[in-house]
Amino acid sequence: MPRNTLTREQILTAAITLLDAEGLEGLSMRALGQRLGSAATAVYWHVGSKDNLIALAGDQVWHEIALPDPDEVGWRTAATIMADDLYAMLTRHPWLLQAFGSFLMFGPGKARHDDHLLAIYETAGFAGPAADQAAAAVFTFVLGNALGAAATASLGRKLRREGSGDAEQAIGDAQTEARETAAQFPRLRARLDTHSADYGAAPDNTFQVGLQAILDGLEALQRA
Repeated sequence: MPRNTLTREQILTAAITLLDAEGLEGLSMRALGQRLGSAATAVYWHVGSKDNLIALAGDQVWHEIALPDPDEVGWRTAATIMADDLYAMLTRHPWLLQAFGSFLMFGPGKARHDDHLLAIYETAGFAGPAADQAAAAVFTFVLGNALGAAATASLGRKLRREGSGDAEQAIGDAQTEARETAAQFPRLRARLDTHSADYGAAPDNTFQVGLQAILDGLEALQRA
């Protein structure tokens, strides 16, 4: 596809799809050009550099998060919706967590999210630094919970790149060794037959329970 028939939107859509499948380590202008049926030079012409492409793709996915009106649904419901959407977005695009540590990424999509998030906590009664602290408490909780899915996806890709055959089998073999170690400790041994023992996993509803506990705490601060 010649560069004058490509659009930035097409490039970002293809880049996000490639990143979802292969992670940051699997993204190259050549691979992206092949997906688009275009030369890598045509992609460079539209986005400038690989780093800029990652920053643009990273900002684009923030638009997937809904912005509920706290005046209509209440601040707590609005905060829950945004946290749920953020968690879902990060698990759909686990490469974004990788990118946080390697790229400076802040554009209209992220700004749109952050501004609305602060509005929710201001509606709850938090002002100035207190609103930032409330928003950050929930935001970092969501990031922490999304790390499990990101780690599993990254490990699977690493094993495939290294030619380890069936990535799930390789993870299963490693888990068998981990279970043998865990069996030596009573509390871990009691959990070996639960979902919590899976790689990067936690008990069912862990995210929902933790989120509501944080919002309970913020609500209690407002009543104090």
